[in-house]
Amino acid sequence: MTSAPATRWWWLRHAPVPDPEGRISGRLDLPCDTSDDDWFATLANRLPRYAVLVESGLVRCTQTIGALEAAGLPLAPPLVEPAFTEQDFGRWQGHTWNELAAAEDPDLPAFWQNPATATPPGGESFAALTERVSEAILRLSDEYGGRDIVAVAHAGTIRAALALALDISPETALCFAIDPLSLTRIDVLAGGWRVVGVNWLPE
Repeated sequence: MTSAPATRWWWLRHAPVPDPEGRISGRLDLPCDTSDDDWFATLANRLPRYAVLVESGLVRCTQTIGALEAAGLPLAPPLVEPAFTEQDFGRWQGHTWNELAAAEDPDLPAFWQNPATATPPGGESFAALTERVSEAILRLSDEYGGRDIVAVAHAGTIRAALALALDISPETALCFAIDPLSLTRIDVLAGGWRVVGVNWLPE
C-alpha cells in the first residue's frame, strides 16, 4: 500500500517593512521593500510553480507576491486567509518598545514576564494567534492535501505553524528567528509532520 503524498507548506515571510525605529507593526497595513531582486530570483527558482497560494491579505504580503511574480514565478490567484494575519498588538501598534517602557505602560511588565500568553491591551496573545493559525493550517491541509502550498505571511504566523508541527508550546515557538523574506518548509505526512528547513536566507 502506498502512503498518501505529503502536503508541502512553503512558508515565506513578507519582505522587510522599512522602519529604522523598529516600531511594532502587528496588524498595521504597512508597505514593504521588495528591492532585493537577487533573492527574489532565487526564491522564484526554489518555490514550486503553480502551487496553491495563500496570503494574509495585508499589503506587505500582497507586494511580496507581486515581486515573486515579477521575478518569473508562475502563481495561482491567491487565497486570502485572515487567520494568517500577524498578531494583534492592540494599542501598542505603531509604537516602539522603548517608547512604551519610557511611558511606563502599565501592561508592559506582565507582557515581558510571559510574552506568549499575556495579551497586549486591545490585542491578542501569541497563544491565541497560535490557535487560530493552527485551525486554518489543518483545514487547508485537508482541503489541498497532497499539494504544494505557498503561504506568504508573518513571523508570528510562521512560528505558530512550527508550534503545531513540532507540538511545542507557544513559549518555545517564540524562540525561532523568522527573518523577512526567509523561507520555512513544513510537510504534512500521513503519520504526522516533517520540518524540512527553518528561516532559509541568502548565503
